[in-house]
Amino acid sequence: MGSKKKEILLQITINNQELWEEMLCFKGLMVVDVYQAWCGPCKTVVNLFRKIKNELGDDLLHFAVAEVDSIGALEKYQGKCEPTFLFYAGGELVAVVRGANAPLLQKTILEQLAAERKVLEHGAEHVVIKDETLYKEENPAATQKREQGGEQAFCDGLYRRLSESTNRLNPAMLEQSK
Repeated sequence: MGSKKKEILLQITINNQELWEEMLCFKGLMVVDVYQAWCGPCKTVVNLFRKIKNELGDDLLHFAVAEVDSIGALEKYQGKCEPTFLFYAGGELVAVVRGANAPLLQKTILEQLAAERKVLEHGAEHVVIKDETLYKEENPAATQKREQGGEQAFCDGLYRRLSESTNRLNPAMLEQSK
């Protein structure tokens, strides 16, 4: 029973948009294990997180689990089954680790915690990142068009351009095959 209590205190559970936005206001480094309801959070790293927290005893280090299915800000992580850990400081994404890679997680926690201390103690700037894996299929123009015209208009435009390019290619391909 005692270990259950420690686990609850170790990781905050975030299961709605309001709690997500509150979490972004936490002072320090927040390591968030994002997961889907059907697969649950990564249990293999809990002992690692507990060990790091106990060794450092740092009030600036926080851990959370967040269910992507119930948080609008995390919708791009839906359909991903690889463990994903998001590192937030000052409400901004500062690092991402994919996979339950204990040495990489520990290294990233220590590096990001040191960076957060510099921000808080010396006024340094956060190095904010964009999770490139989520955006590599998408270019900025496509994102802007989709946001302005809605998903259907975006898809219609994509289909039209694909059809036009296919129509242009077909005659050329026929000529080459003769």
